[in-house]
Amino acid sequence: MVGIWGMGGLGKTTVSKAIYSKIHHSFQFKCFLEDVCQHGLLCLQQKFISDILQHAKSQIISCVAAGITVIRQYLQRRRVLVIITSVDKVEQLNAIVGNCEWFGPGSILIITTRDEHILNQLRVKMRYPAWGMNKEEALELFSWHTFENSCPDEEYLELSKKVVSYCGGLPLALQVLGSSPIGRPIIEWESHLEKLKRIPEGQIIEKLRISFEGLDDTQKTIFVDIRFFFEIGQVDVEKDYVTKVLDECGLS
Repeated sequence: MVGIWGMGGLGKTTVSKAIYSKIHHSFQFKCFLEDVCQHGLLCLQQKFISDILQHAKSQIISCVAAGITVIRQYLQRRRVLVIITSVDKVEQLNAIVGNCEWFGPGSILIITTRDEHILNQLRVKMRYPAWGMNKEEALELFSWHTFENSCPDEEYLELSKKVVSYCGGLPLALQVLGSSPIGRPIIEWESHLEKLKRIPEGQIIEKLRISFEGLDDTQKTIFVDIRFFFEIGQVDVEKDYVTKVLDECGLS
C-alpha cells in the first residue's frame, strides 16, 4: 500500500494516472477510483466491484458491511491494482481496501490524499509527499502549456518568469495560467498578470478552497490568523514564535 499526500493542485491525481497507465496492463483485476470524496460509500463499493470484476456488474450491495464481504470474497486471493484519489475520510478506504489482507500477493494499492493523518490511521508505511516545482521545472511546465516548447520564446522569457513566480511552483496554477496567454501580445500578458494579483484565477481558487473548507472552525481561524498577522509584510517568521502567540490566544 502506497500513499501520496499533499495540498490540492500539486498533481497527485496526475501522477497516479500516469502510474496506472504504465502498469495496469500487468493486472487482470484493476480499478481507478477518482475523487472518492465526492461519492457515498455504497456508490464507491458498487463502482469498485463493477470495475474490478466485470462479471459482477449486476451485484447489488444493500449496505456497506455487505459490500466489504463481497469485496473480500471475490478478491482475497487475486492480484489487483487499485488506485484511489482524493480520499478525505478513512471510512472511504475501510469500505474498499480495509487492509492488504483483503487482496492476493503482488497487489498494489495507491492512495492520494491531502491529509497525511489518514495514512497514519491505515498505517501506510510507503508514503510520498507531493511538493511544488522548483523554478526551472515550473518554467518548463508553463512553457509547454503556453509555447508547446520546453523554453519560452526569448521575448516572453522575463514575463514568463514573473508568471511562474506568481504561481509558486503549483502545477495546477501553471497549467491554468499557461493556457490563458496563448496567442496574446505581451501588453495583454502584463495586463492579465496585474489582474491576477488582485483577483486570482477562479479555477485555482476553487481547487484550493476544498482544502480550506475541509478544516474545522478552529483550524480555519488559525489559518486566517497566520495569513493576516504573520505573513503580510513579514519574512521568515519562526514557527515556534507563531505557535507561542497562538497558544496564548487560546488556539491549540
